[in-house]
Amino acid sequence: MPPVELILLLLSPVFLLCVMLEWRFAVLRQQNWYQWRDTLANAVLALLHQGSDMLALLLLMPFFYWLHQYSLFTIELTALNLLLAFVLQDFLYYWFHRGSHHIRWLWASHVAHHSSRLMNFSTAFRQSLTYPLSGMWLFWLPMILLGYDPTLVFAVVALNLAFQFFVHTQAIGRLGLLEHIFNTPSHHRVHHACNTIYIDRNFAGVLIIWDKMFGTFVPEQTDEPCRYGITDDFNSTNPLTITFYEWRRMWREASSAGRQQSLWQVLFRMPPKLTAGTTEKLAE
Repeated sequence: MPPVELILLLLSPVFLLCVMLEWRFAVLRQQNWYQWRDTLANAVLALLHQGSDMLALLLLMPFFYWLHQYSLFTIELTALNLLLAFVLQDFLYYWFHRGSHHIRWLWASHVAHHSSRLMNFSTAFRQSLTYPLSGMWLFWLPMILLGYDPTLVFAVVALNLAFQFFVHTQAIGRLGLLEHIFNTPSHHRVHHACNTIYIDRNFAGVLIIWDKMFGTFVPEQTDEPCRYGITDDFNSTNPLTITFYEWRRMWREASSAGRQQSLWQVLFRMPPKLTAGTTEKLAE
């Protein structure tokens, strides 16, 4: 089993325990953070995502090791090099994540994660099986070319993603000094919000410093509560509808593009940031 899936599988009992505790906390506080259809959809999407990721890694790992032959350096596994790997991968994740909000081909996969109107730990499971198709793995190639072993690279990717599970919650407030360095639930609530002031902000994986360095950081505002979801009228709990929503829209636009716009424009332009209600609502 590839390291990404193995690490996440081993941590899955912790993730499920957190979901149950948060659900119980929400019930006691009379907060509508969970709806069973939404949570079930998230679970199905997680299984589909893990299956497609496992298949993609099994097929692509020979290519990654072939590419590793041409790396610039031979990087030994030391504590310092491991720390550098975490920082470098987190830096590359920032650009992958930012690109996923600015390039429609990448957004077609990433939009599944943003499509829920709820925000809870189970939202972290809401991923797309089409990430291998859109090319998420391309962003980790610089580490392989630099000299990091591909297995180590994807183990670091898995740990980065595991950390991000814990920022998908409304049950945790601000965390003091940690807010200045790390991605936190407060920062990530901003990222999932569709309020105008919050759209396309806080792309951090683990370290929020990248957003502060590159001008994409916005703190959570006490006078601007986060509204979750995407900016059109999408509100489905059907896993296939969630997965292929933006791919279908792109296909329709590409089929009818004609002379008005090229296929390149349809696939790689900035994703449309729509006002709620301006597109058709897809039934559950």
